Amino acid sequence: MSSPLRIKVSIVDDHILLRKAIANLIREEFKYSITIEADNGKDLIAKFEKNNPANLPDIIIVDVNMPEMDGFETVSWLKKNHPQIKILIMSMYSDDLTIIRMLRLGVHGYLTKNSEPEELQIAINSIILKGHYYPDFITLKLIRSLNASNEQSFNTNFDTFIPLNNREREFIEFLCTEMTYQEIADEMDLSNRTIDGYRDALFEKMGVKTRVGVVLWAIKNNILTV
Repeated sequence: MSSPLRIKVSIVDDHILLRKAIANLIREEFKYSITIEADNGKDLIAKFEKNNPANLPDIIIVDVNMPEMDGFETVSWLKKNHPQIKILIMSMYSDDLTIIRMLRLGVHGYLTKNSEPEELQIAINSIILKGHYYPDFITLKLIRSLNASNEQSFNTNFDTFIPLNNREREFIEFLCTEMTYQEIADEMDLSNRTIDGYRDALFEKMGVKTRVGVVLWAIKNNILTV
């Protein structure tokens, strides 16, 4: 699983054994460097202050539930003080509320701690190269929460407007539901191949790889209202 990418990673997690295991995986298998290990956000801030600014990480893996300064507070501090650093949440929590709160704070990716090592490397690489990584399991959680929410303010990186024709807008509206691609094809009276073409073209236009990215973009650009 080695990679030619030279990536500096920091980890914020109060579970020491797990943190050490993740750090070792990243260092030994992925061949990335580990710059900081911290028990919580407060510990991270203290170590940032002592660290050489030139050695700040490219990406920080942050847990959600931590003592003294949890993941939400840590992410807020990072977005305010070091907005250039990418943030990947890695937590046992996979409930709708936690995921939505983190997305609103502007994190760049979200994984659960039972993810495979290969997915962790894919997530890190995707966030560094493309700016985001959201696994498929988040899609339905996001859609359900958006449909149940009256709030429309999202802090995301999907704010570049892209001209769309009426057919593309219709397709995006269907993507932002729980319908399968087959159901969308039937509803639009199109073949599966045509739907695949719509999907691939839109993903390329938006710079996303999943339906989550499309939903976030649609919200940001008022294509979908909730």
